[in-house]
Formats: sequence, C-alpha cells, structure tokens
Amino acid sequence: MSGSASSSPAAPAARYRGRFAPSPSGPLHFGSLLAALASYCDARAAGGDWLLRIEDVDAPRSRPGASSAILHTLERYGFEWDGPVWQQSSRGARYDEAMVALAARGALYPCTCSRRELAGAIVTAIGERRYPGTCRVTPPAIRAGTRHAMRAHVEPGMVTFTDRLQGPQQQDVASDVGDFVVRRADGLHAYQLAVVIDDADQQINAVVRGADLLASTLRQIVLQQLLDLPTPSYLHVPVAIDRAGAKLSKQTRAPRLPEQPLPALLAAWRFLDQPAPPEPSRSVSEFWTFAHAAWSPARLPPVAMLPAPPGFEDEGRRG
Repeated sequence: MSGSASSSPAAPAARYRGRFAPSPSGPLHFGSLLAALASYCDARAAGGDWLLRIEDVDAPRSRPGASSAILHTLERYGFEWDGPVWQQSSRGARYDEAMVALAARGALYPCTCSRRELAGAIVTAIGERRYPGTCRVTPPAIRAGTRHAMRAHVEPGMVTFTDRLQGPQQQDVASDVGDFVVRRADGLHAYQLAVVIDDADQQINAVVRGADLLASTLRQIVLQQLLDLPTPSYLHVPVAIDRAGAKLSKQTRAPRLPEQPLPALLAAWRFLDQPAPPEPSRSVSEFWTFAHAAWSPARLPPVAMLPAPPGFEDEGRRG
C-alpha cells in the first residue's frame, strides 16, 4: 500500500455556453456581424452552445419588425443557435426580483436627480460623468407616483478581471462611475442589470462581444458580486469604425448587411485576422465548416478598434 495520499478526480469542465445579444433598434450591420461571428466561432470551436438573446429592454429604442429582421438575417448568414430566443421585454418580473435582492443588501436607493442637475458632474478619466452621490447622501422624499430612478450603491475598491484578448482590466467603479442606475426614471430596467441577470439565468460562462462594452464589464461584475452570481470569462474583440473614427452603429447609420452573405462573412473573418482558407469558400456552409475548425483567438488583433473594410461603413452601400 502506497503511503502517498490519493487525489480526488478533477471535476469535469463546464460546457461552454456563449451568446449573441443584439438590440432591435435597427438592422444588423458589419459591426454586428463581427460580434456574432466571433462569439459563434468561439462557441463552436469549443464544442459549446451558442444562444441568442434579443436585448429589447430599452423599449423606446426598439423598432417594429427589427427583431424578426435580425433573426432572418442570422439565418440567411448561416448562424444556428441553440434553444429558444430570449427577449428581455418579457423578463421584467425577473429583473424586479433582482432589485428586491439588491435592496435587501442595502445596495439600492432612489434617485430624483435630473440630467440637468447632473450636467456639472465631474468627467472622470474614462470619459463619463461620475454620479456625485447626491441622493445617497440626502435621500429624497418619494411621494406616490413620483418619477425616480434606482441606483446601485457602489463601495470603493478596485474591480479587476482579465480579458482574454485585451488583457488585465481594473477600475475603481465608485471613483470613476459612482453609483449607477439599475432602473430608469421611466420605469425601465437598465441594460447593466438586465444583461447580468440574463447571463446568469442562461448559464452563460463565456461572453464574446465588441470592445465598446469593455468599460461596462466592470459595472456588471459589481452587480454579479452584489447578487452572488458567477462571473463569466470575457473576450472583447475590436470594433469597426468609419472614416470619421466613429464606431459602426445604428446611430451612425451603418448600412445593413448585404443580401449575399459570403462576401461579408469573409470580410469579417479577415477583419479579425483569422487564417485564410486553403481553398476559396464557395458557399456559406463551406465557410462555416472551415471557420469553426480554424478559429484562433490568439490571432485576434489586441486592439479596441480598427477601420471597417471599404464599403461596409458607406451609407450608400445597400445589399
């Protein structure tokens, strides 16, 4: 009999669960395709699941028919998601449960400050106005029917994580952002709260998205810690910018994706500096077969933004 201690078998690694979560404020564009392609390939290369969520918590920004148009575009481009499509607009009760949990921890308070009142707040190094804590220091008297936001009480201290591409990240959220809104004055739940609850409920353990959301991640980790929720791994890929240096978005009138998928898929693949296929892809299915096997996060450009390929940032280009 050996005198060495026997070790317990290692627990099996959790199955990869990623997601793509577009907002239905307009059609998908090249910037959307980058996030979709990167998250999809990362999930499939790991033999994992790829879920789809429509982030329509901001109802005033949602456009009629945009959700169905997004689904049709993804199908045309050959994306195949696992399980049902989630929609944030149907999950208000779940977000309310999270608000109750935050309140129980003393991490929630009402705020009646208007945008005008906050216009003079200090702009911090990350380019955001830090909430000065006005309503935390002097709690407002809330009468029935009075419009007010709800803010998360953020304690001082450095929040850290290591992005799989962008490297170590840290921020004192209390100092750089302050107490942030989790439910708006119009009664809608804020994105930061909704995305944290959705990722936890869908058991997402790997988030791949655009680098424009890198700064939001620290706030989301704060909420995860306050709510005792797991923190997934994060990989923030470069976003595409137009000739003026602005991120491609629906707000900057980025053109919708063209009807023919293959050229756009290949352009997105090259933008992310992925290995060239040995033979030209003749179909969307051939492209995906190659892409799932060849995907290499190590090759991704470790930057936050890159110029969009010619044509994809041009409003005049319509498929």
